[in-house]
Amino acid sequence: MVRARIIYKICPAQAWDEARGTGRFAGHGDDLACGFIHFSTADQVEATASKHFAGLDGLILVAVAAGRLGAALKWETSRGGALFPHLYGPLSLEAVLWTRPLPLGAGGAHVVPEMNP
Repeated sequence: MVRARIIYKICPAQAWDEARGTGRFAGHGDDLACGFIHFSTADQVEATASKHFAGLDGLILVAVAAGRLGAALKWETSRGGALFPHLYGPLSLEAVLWTRPLPLGAGGAHVVPEMNP
C-alpha cells in the first residue's frame, strides 16, 4: 500500500499560533489524551472535520510532509478500518508545507481549501 506523501492536521488557530512560537506542535485536545498527534490523508480531511470538529470555527488545516517525520509516524487502523497517520512525538514545524484557514460554510460544514502544495 502506498502511503500519502502529504498528511493533514486540523487544529485551532490559537493552538497553532502557540506552536509557531516554540517551533513545534505537541498536539491539542484528543492528541494529548491519546498520546499521539492525529493526522488525516487528503481523502480523510472532510470526514475528520465533520466528525471531530463539527460546528467549530477558528480552525486551520496544516499540510505536513510525511517523509520528514521519520519513524515516529505510524499508520494505524482507525475509523471504518481505514489507515490513519499518527505521530508519536512532537511535530517539528520544519516538516510543515503550509497552513490554510478551515472556515465554516453557510451550511455549517467546514470549507476544505485546495490541498495542492
